[in-house]
Amino acid sequence: MIQVDVEEERQEILKRYRRLLRQAKPVLKSGDTKLIKKAFTISLEAHKDMRRKSGEPYIYHPLEVALICVEEIGLGTTSIISALLHDVVEDTDLELEDIERDFGTKVMTIIDGLTKISGVFDYGSSQQAENFRKMLLTLSDDVRVILIKLADRLNNMRTLGSMPRNKQLKIASETMYLYAPLAHRLGLYAIKSELEDLYLKYTDTEAYKDIVKKINESRSYRNKFIKTFIQPIEEELTRQGFKFTIKGRPKSVYSIFSKMKKQGIPFEEVFDLFAIRIILDSALENEKADCWQVYSIVTDFYRPNPNRLRDWISTPRSNGYESLHTTVMSTTGQWVEVQIRTERMNDIAERGYAAHWKYKEKETPGKSGPGLDDWINQVRSMLESNDGSAIEFMDDFRGNLFHDEVFVFTPKGDLKVLPNGASALDFAFEIHTEVGAKCIGAKVNQRLVPISYKLKNGDQVEILTSNKQKPTEDWLQQVVSSRAKAKIKDALREEKRSATVDGREIVQRKLKSMKMDLTSELIEQLRAYFDLKTANEFYYRVGRGIIDPTSIKSFKEFKEQQKSKSKVVEKVKDESTFTKEIKNLKGPDHDQLLIGEDMDVVDYSLSKCCNPIPGDEVFGFVTINEGIKIHRTSCPNALELLSNHGNRVIKARWTSQKEIAFLAGLRIIGTDRVGLVNDVTKVISNELKVNMRSITIDSDAGIFEGTIKLYVNNTEHLEHLISNLNQVEGILKVSRFD
Repeated sequence: MIQVDVEEERQEILKRYRRLLRQAKPVLKSGDTKLIKKAFTISLEAHKDMRRKSGEPYIYHPLEVALICVEEIGLGTTSIISALLHDVVEDTDLELEDIERDFGTKVMTIIDGLTKISGVFDYGSSQQAENFRKMLLTLSDDVRVILIKLADRLNNMRTLGSMPRNKQLKIASETMYLYAPLAHRLGLYAIKSELEDLYLKYTDTEAYKDIVKKINESRSYRNKFIKTFIQPIEEELTRQGFKFTIKGRPKSVYSIFSKMKKQGIPFEEVFDLFAIRIILDSALENEKADCWQVYSIVTDFYRPNPNRLRDWISTPRSNGYESLHTTVMSTTGQWVEVQIRTERMNDIAERGYAAHWKYKEKETPGKSGPGLDDWINQVRSMLESNDGSAIEFMDDFRGNLFHDEVFVFTPKGDLKVLPNGASALDFAFEIHTEVGAKCIGAKVNQRLVPISYKLKNGDQVEILTSNKQKPTEDWLQQVVSSRAKAKIKDALREEKRSATVDGREIVQRKLKSMKMDLTSELIEQLRAYFDLKTANEFYYRVGRGIIDPTSIKSFKEFKEQQKSKSKVVEKVKDESTFTKEIKNLKGPDHDQLLIGEDMDVVDYSLSKCCNPIPGDEVFGFVTINEGIKIHRTSCPNALELLSNHGNRVIKARWTSQKEIAFLAGLRIIGTDRVGLVNDVTKVISNELKVNMRSITIDSDAGIFEGTIKLYVNNTEHLEHLISNLNQVEGILKVSRFD
């Protein structure tokens, strides 16, 4: 039992509360302090007996969330009150009506949006996705719901260290899957970067620590470099009478990690490790001219890379982000990214949506361009038209978050902003639903193109239509914007509805003849068996004759095989039933799957998508039909599984046995020479207990690439082998692949 100094804790709570008031002072109107105090008192009382996993008083959490809202997002009193009370309805007897009575409708609506949905969910549906959909439904009424949710998530991520491992993975993955892209879309870049870094810290701790260490080691060199780099720019800016500040900052840990992974290079070869930011104190009407003048000064001293100029001042990103980016070559032969912006633009870049609103009131009409309001309207229409499953909705919604944009023009010269990768068909739906539904092709820059044509910046597009045309299923593959997807789905839905009803009846009859009941659990198993995303998709395919009803018989046989194979699998549906079963079988201290030991007790297998081997960090996932699958935490599918089905994730670890061999893949790149393959196979066969399954080598113009599949005991064994292969003359790089 931890000894608690009550007085010391009380002082700490008051200290945090006073800090909140101090930070909020500039935005408070008369009477606000009283309301905040009232909210704080209610929250303090409601959570008085609760503690966080770290042992700290629970009240620290709402206080920190409120502080993030003020300090890092720039929100006001309503948000502070909502943040202080955001867990009260969920955790105590206090009702939404009480909140409305004390603090008004706005606060009540926000808290309702932040309160999770309780109740029973259909087997196979995702509680996380449902909660997210509910939260977004309030987005159209009040965007602050999302902003407070992001503050809540940021505090949870900062305190994730005290959570059990499976919860860390679930929360971190959900953050990466949804909240980081959402922060990006709302222009909260500082928060987005921190969420990504924390995700990496908990899912790939080794890589995270390694990059942080290397950033720290290169700090003094970096500072010296930045000082030398900016000196001539500073002198010239001062000479020309600019008021400015210059900051040099390293790229975020996660963005360095992504670059290393994407380009397959070590830390030392990531060329733009840091960015220089020039922030001007400039009047609104001179902003554009000043930024371009500074660009001209920078490029007088350093040669720019013409492919890396990004002008988000003439056409701001749709989340309001404005800045001028260029990458220039320093005198020491290094590329450096230079960002040029004004204080107003910097405020919007750091604080996103809240700052966007602050400046919007002062802006000249029409200045803000097709911004966040359009996006919020898009989300609203998406929510209204979406009656599919929450997971399907989440896929559509995510697709809309991380897109860069492409700028195109109508025949009359109006600018339209679409997601990157948009087709002529996306453009047609952007003009009008009717135009989209009847689109047969387009003229791009006076040239005839098909509906699937991918638009490029600056294209001028004219849509061609025909009354005989109507949307088809494969149109969904031709579009990327959620507006187009939603409208095509609407059109297909009517046709789909009758086929789905027919399909359901056919399935019901077939199951009845096989003496099986149509339950939501059974349908979910059938959906998984036929590898489809939703139950309705399964019914629809049966209705359309794509799935032959007789093949349901093979599902029954598969199910019976599974039944005889596993002792516990029938009872294990999710993490809580698994824990219960394993404790029954192995004693109260067991709450995780021991890979290599529990085969006789639980039906599990290693997943094919990432081929885990001992030493890899892994988790177990309860599938619907195939028992428990073991995945690596870095598996390409991990993000979605952990985000949408966190309740089916179980703790798993390897036992210390050495005798089993696991399949792993290696990719080798090198310069070709006589006898190289012989040397490579010699290294592998000399390695104790390594059995090679296959080797393929491709040689082209003196460069050879090869893949080898072999059996190893664990990651240590594999790393030893990689290190030995790296010693072979002519080999440039050896890497593991899934």
